[in-house]
Amino acid sequence: MAEAVLVDFFGLQFNSQKNSHQALLKTLDAVRFHHAAKAKFLCIMCYNNISCERDGAHNNCELEGSNGLSTLLREFETVSNPSMAASLYTIKQKIDEKNLSSIKVIVSMHRKTLLKAFIDQLFTSVYNFEFEDLQVTSRGGLLKQSTEVSMITAQEVEAIQNEIQTYLRTLPALKGELTIITSPLISADIFLHGFTTRTGGISYIPTLSSFNLFSSSKRRDPKVVVQENLRRLGNAAGFNVEKFYRIKTDHANDVWIMGRKEPESYDGITTNQRGVTIAALGADCMPIVFADPVKKACGVAHSGWKGTLLGVAMATVNAMVTEYGCSLEDIIVVLGPSVGPCCFTLPRESAKEFHNLDPECVRLFDSPDPYVDIRKATRILLERGGILPQNIQDLNQDLNLCTSCHPDKFFSHVRDGLNFGTQIGFISIRE
Repeated sequence: MAEAVLVDFFGLQFNSQKNSHQALLKTLDAVRFHHAAKAKFLCIMCYNNISCERDGAHNNCELEGSNGLSTLLREFETVSNPSMAASLYTIKQKIDEKNLSSIKVIVSMHRKTLLKAFIDQLFTSVYNFEFEDLQVTSRGGLLKQSTEVSMITAQEVEAIQNEIQTYLRTLPALKGELTIITSPLISADIFLHGFTTRTGGISYIPTLSSFNLFSSSKRRDPKVVVQENLRRLGNAAGFNVEKFYRIKTDHANDVWIMGRKEPESYDGITTNQRGVTIAALGADCMPIVFADPVKKACGVAHSGWKGTLLGVAMATVNAMVTEYGCSLEDIIVVLGPSVGPCCFTLPRESAKEFHNLDPECVRLFDSPDPYVDIRKATRILLERGGILPQNIQDLNQDLNLCTSCHPDKFFSHVRDGLNFGTQIGFISIRE
């Protein structure tokens, strides 16, 4: 049974004739009869010609001519906008506010494919959509039904994407200004780099708000929203989003050397190409940025507890040494925000490996779930690998703040559960 019901009147034209009112009344009454008892949200989407403005206890409807219709419309929320993108995005916000995921869309046959194309852009597979034909006929009252259009052209898809992108660009930043944390160890003359926080984006779902930079089938933020956040980051930081590459996380230690064949998954990237931005994701796991100002090469790594033990940080360093002739003493390593030993526990068997690395990496080792310090472990492994202690930054500015302890600044999987947002560490060589 649908939790939300959306009636699409967007493509239908109404007039003021009585039979138009009767057809509309009949349609909405049928929707209410079948769905009102169990659906938590009933909504009409239209193009400004059925809009209802609440004035006290009364609705002033452009189609208000019968008390029956006026009364019935009060049971539906009406979303009216000239833009399909704006209307559907507003409806998505209302659905997300109520945490609903099962949606029935009642839509006329000739608009079903178009509406599906918009839904594909704005919703992820968290949502389950079911479609039902909208049956509204009236002599001269409503737009006549036409046969279903089963396909839309590539140009139409592009137009839909453009309409959505144009709308998203108009949305205000949420939760504060876009903030980028940088390290003084990395030369700003040679590199662009930084670590993002959670503020300044357009993601509105609480655990994803507002500067979420990763979309997946398990989260409610679609790719178009993440892409708009990324566009804003590119503008603020000064990099080209068309040449932006994220790590394809596997919680292991594989490194993609850019220019070679891209693996299916990897937790490190290195490059010496100018103008290309590489990025590591993080939401408790640690994004790490590497820079060699002498050979003008850089890298990023995603280091969770598994990747830390597997040596992903030194695997990235070694790739830079082997591929670009970097010297260990020249490489700068900046550890991005991560979960701290105050909040991160592992089962004792897993924590034992950190204890074996160095007892200082584990707190309360004799407990069933000891607290683990992945930052300290990473520094130890980097120093043992030959990186100079003074070339590792892990304690300055906001970089060493625990992501779980600071909900105002960072996303956290440990704190927020499965629907968590993601920040990044990024770097590029200036052109």
